[in-house]
Amino acid sequence: MIPVKGYNGQKVAVLGLGRSGLATAAALAAGGAEPLLWDDSPEARAKAEAEGFALTDLTRQMALEGVACLVTSPGIPHLYPTPNPVIARALELGIPVDNDIGLFFQSAASDEWTEMETPPKIVAVTGSNGKSTTTALIHHILEAAGKPAQMAGNIGKGVLSIDPPVDGEVVVLELSSYQTELARALTPDVAVFTNLSPDHLDRHDGMGGYFAAKARLFTLGGPDRAVIGVDEVEGRFLANALAQGPQDDRVIRISSGQKLDDFGWSVFARKGFLAEWRKGRQVASIDLREVKGLPGAHNHQNACAAYAACRALGLAPKLIEAALHSFAGLPHRSQLVGERAGVRFVNDSKATNVDSAAKALQAFPKIRWIAGGLGKDGGIAALKPVLGSVVKAYLIGHSARDFALQLGDTPHEICETMDRAVARASAEAEAGEVVLLAPAAASFDQYPNFEKRGEDFTARVKALLAG
Repeated sequence: MIPVKGYNGQKVAVLGLGRSGLATAAALAAGGAEPLLWDDSPEARAKAEAEGFALTDLTRQMALEGVACLVTSPGIPHLYPTPNPVIARALELGIPVDNDIGLFFQSAASDEWTEMETPPKIVAVTGSNGKSTTTALIHHILEAAGKPAQMAGNIGKGVLSIDPPVDGEVVVLELSSYQTELARALTPDVAVFTNLSPDHLDRHDGMGGYFAAKARLFTLGGPDRAVIGVDEVEGRFLANALAQGPQDDRVIRISSGQKLDDFGWSVFARKGFLAEWRKGRQVASIDLREVKGLPGAHNHQNACAAYAACRALGLAPKLIEAALHSFAGLPHRSQLVGERAGVRFVNDSKATNVDSAAKALQAFPKIRWIAGGLGKDGGIAALKPVLGSVVKAYLIGHSARDFALQLGDTPHEICETMDRAVARASAEAEAGEVVLLAPAAASFDQYPNFEKRGEDFTARVKALLAG
């Protein structure tokens, strides 16, 4: 646990009692604060009480009197579309509003760090797509290289639940826009921006607000090194804002597809090869085509981001290359479940929107595509340019018939359920093809979350392969 500093003997309100909220309460108490806990959900309040926490109804008129800070969980709106009433009241009273990420950066660097031979470092990763894979990949590379490392944030533990870092350790954080928008302190040693595509626009009042939330990771405190994906204009703008010029190697530009050889430091992937360039000279190259845990251009961008972050930490290219080959990938993100008779089965249940599904569909040449669920605005019409790799689609869930109407000449079959879709796709698949679950839709029509949907696909595939 990281005890929270700066609030000894003071009242700190905690709104939202999920994983991060309860961890925050414990860390506040460990640092000498008096946490006042509340959640609008009776179930969450009951769980907190069962773990020994006392509750304070923060919705009462005078509940925030004498409170030094209000700490809120990521899922609770603090600005758009409408602030939660407790947060709105704190804003009216001028009470600082923060989150566990801000408290972590405020509290993590202890006096002991300066006395260590190699003070710990913090790497923080944000972006729209690939940030979980990039975060996990950085952590994996560090561990494979024999470096002590912990992973937290949007993946792994809550940030305040990690152990105090030891000499030479690296803490790798995945941060969402909800977290970066509100944190009052953001001071990583290395910050990574993967890419930007539309998401959470109601929460940020449009793309401008969404990008601004991500950009705070780089502009609030200023990392020693910034790894910036420049395949979108927002990334190019951010790199330009941070660098003194094209040769400023404090900014490492990354790309999947562009050749970036005119900058002080860059890492890019083209035609399956990763290249590192410094000051006009190529210094390393890695063949990514045989890295099974990172298929497709989108994962090659993740590889570039993780490689650049680890190089910024001082790791040698050969160490990073070896670790890439042992990376198994994350569950539900281009996860290879199994293979039979030349047919691969890949679980990308995390592809809940059109953009992430498009990346999955471009990762393989011949696809038996399982798609559907609770479709989002526009359905899958935007996927038409990338359907050339689809041999046939097998549609499930609430939006199956709507998706069928948008597939044009692409062969398809309405299966409705996962078991029928897996059975039909596997029966028709031929050697060299991939049976791919990339739903392009939310899971809530048939499953509580995308993880359960991916687990169902995986279980049915494994039963099929064992049969």
